[in-house]
Amino acid sequence: MKTNAEKLPSPWVSAIPLAVLTGLLYVVIRAFGGEAINGGSQIALLSATSVCVMLSIGIYRCRWAVLEEAIIDNIRASASAIVILLLIGAIAGTWMISGVVPTMIYYGLQILHPSFFLVASCAICAVVSLMTGSSWTTIATIGVALMGIGQAMGFSEGWVAGAIISGAYFGDKLSLLSDTTVLASSTAGVEVFTHIRYMLYTTVPSMLIALGVFTVAGLALDHGVSTHAEMYAATLAATFRITPWLLAVPLATGMLIARKLPAIVTLFSSVVFACAAMLLAQPELVARVAGVGELDFMSGFKGVLMTCFGPTAIPTGAPQLDELVATRGMAGMLNTVWLIICAMCFGGVMTGSGMLRSLTSIFLRWVRRAFSAVASTVGAGIFFNLCTADQYISIILSGRLFRDLYADRGLEPRLLSRSVEDSATVCSVLIPWNSCGMTQATVLGVSTFVYAPYCIFNIVSPLMSLLVAAVGWNIKRKK
Repeated sequence: MKTNAEKLPSPWVSAIPLAVLTGLLYVVIRAFGGEAINGGSQIALLSATSVCVMLSIGIYRCRWAVLEEAIIDNIRASASAIVILLLIGAIAGTWMISGVVPTMIYYGLQILHPSFFLVASCAICAVVSLMTGSSWTTIATIGVALMGIGQAMGFSEGWVAGAIISGAYFGDKLSLLSDTTVLASSTAGVEVFTHIRYMLYTTVPSMLIALGVFTVAGLALDHGVSTHAEMYAATLAATFRITPWLLAVPLATGMLIARKLPAIVTLFSSVVFACAAMLLAQPELVARVAGVGELDFMSGFKGVLMTCFGPTAIPTGAPQLDELVATRGMAGMLNTVWLIICAMCFGGVMTGSGMLRSLTSIFLRWVRRAFSAVASTVGAGIFFNLCTADQYISIILSGRLFRDLYADRGLEPRLLSRSVEDSATVCSVLIPWNSCGMTQATVLGVSTFVYAPYCIFNIVSPLMSLLVAAVGWNIKRKK
């Protein structure tokens, strides 16, 4: 990517747009709360972008064409993520109205014991994400169902979302099918199997700590299951046609994932499967969504499309359950898409102007030994997530920035790829304006500020990376 000039902007000047963004987001969130994503955060990002543009052009004579090219490159890189996000919105609607999610919630209420629900949710999401290679898909499907079960059992939404996200990101991080795993290893120049094996030294201990915390929390928290679970199960059975045959939809989706089809193809196919199940198992609900009394071809076609792209509300007689089964479809993702595009504009001008590179040069001054190299990499990964608002850009920038430096210090590239994963990958979901944080907050219906303190695995992972580096466990230098 082209940048402004060979001479980088001053780090103090480069920090101004980031400071403006942080200040504006603080005010916006204080003013709008959970509604900040509906426009306030987007304006904050564009305002910080304009500040960066004015500084770049006014002080460093950067050409607008360079900045524009950087913005376009950033948005182009996020295009597939935006399509996936829209398909996830369609999945949320079709899996709910077809009865797939209500069926999983119903049987989950019968099987999962409340005392061990949190640790079981974390483990289930870890296994599913490990097999699928996608934390986003896991959270949007199994995670949504577990969120409903947890709310029915009376658990705090922060604890449930934290358990789901912790498990999903553990599996994503170690999966051979994960795009972030492949990206981190390839950016650092490490063979993917070597990368995965080396991550076990930090990832497994972090997950064990998370499972321990969720086990203790499940036993200690007052979840009030006796007053919610049975009522919710009966209400779901009265509203939806509950049958094990509906579980064929997630099973077929899993089979497509096992065949390593592209994520967009798999998610679109899953929507088609759910639409077919919706017409077969819940024709009355499809007619209700279409606004007619009796289902025919046109009303069925209308009801299916409305479920995919628009909001749906199925009255169940229980206010809390009404909120759970309500969906927003693709339209519900548009604010998130808008926010991602604005975030990509900010990350683009910061990169194209050279300001981002100027700020990251600060990290390089502290790299002397293995621990300082890992600490700088972890800090850079979190920093990139904050200022570029994108997980993939953070992985690429962290890997490229430190690759030559690790080689100069005689440190193995697998240490770099692991440090990038322990920070840029897992911490992205903890940042409200990051694409991962925005997406999971939208999908689960829980604010990032609410679930972040309970994402135990995501919090512990960068700390574990620092601890292992400080101890020097299996860290070798090349001659």
